[in-house]
Amino acid sequence: MKLKKWIFIAILLAIFYYAFIVNFFVTLSIIASLFVAFRLYKFYARRKLNKLSGSKELFKQSELGLFVGLVAKVAKADGRVQELEAQLIGIMFDDISKLFDEKEKVRAFMKEIFNEEKERDDDTKEIAQSLNKLLGRGMHKRKQFVGFLIQLAFVDNGISTEEEKVLRDIVQELNISPDEYDAIVNKFENMMKNKQQTMSPKEAYEILGVKETDDMNTIKKAYRKLVREYHPDIISSQDKDETYIEEATAKTQEINQAYQVIKDQKK
Repeated sequence: MKLKKWIFIAILLAIFYYAFIVNFFVTLSIIASLFVAFRLYKFYARRKLNKLSGSKELFKQSELGLFVGLVAKVAKADGRVQELEAQLIGIMFDDISKLFDEKEKVRAFMKEIFNEEKERDDDTKEIAQSLNKLLGRGMHKRKQFVGFLIQLAFVDNGISTEEEKVLRDIVQELNISPDEYDAIVNKFENMMKNKQQTMSPKEAYEILGVKETDDMNTIKKAYRKLVREYHPDIISSQDKDETYIEEATAKTQEINQAYQVIKDQKK
């Protein structure tokens, strides 16, 4: 009996050893390997990304450079770049440039590309076609890019006829169907309808976190700080669901509406 007992205990210990101790170290090894692989991927991805800062032409032909070109088309479609549009674009440049080691150099590239493309209206489809090729077959990033362009058109009180035409040309070349485009636009429109149509000065001051006695410089600083905090981030949006851009746009519009109410009151 004693022998059988010790054999039974030995078997249990062996099972315990292989089930818990060996598997534990195997699991740790797998986790460590995955962590190293992830770090290597991040290293080579960043290294590949930083190559784009080698020249403006190289950056211009990348996904980010082509997207900046399309942003310029939408922003200038109705004749001029509005104040909030300009602010959102500037923040977008900051968001993108943070990905690079040579931040200021890349930001300068984007500004030059934007200024060049906003003066042209004959190459929108060509830029969208080039971006479409780089994006491959996946639809998520396409919809995120289009969502950002739509919100840019929305921030100055809705999509104008000229902006609508440019957006339609872009989505066609990005292989997004008219129905899919309309669905995205309808989501934005419905969200805006649910927001308060009129805003009192009291509510406006509360939204911006300022006092009625504050001067316009103080109010403008608060406004810009809030826009920077709540703006739709095209980089962060890649890892978030489709509602991110819509919600960020709605909040940005609320902040902008509050600022406009206060500006009109102080005239």
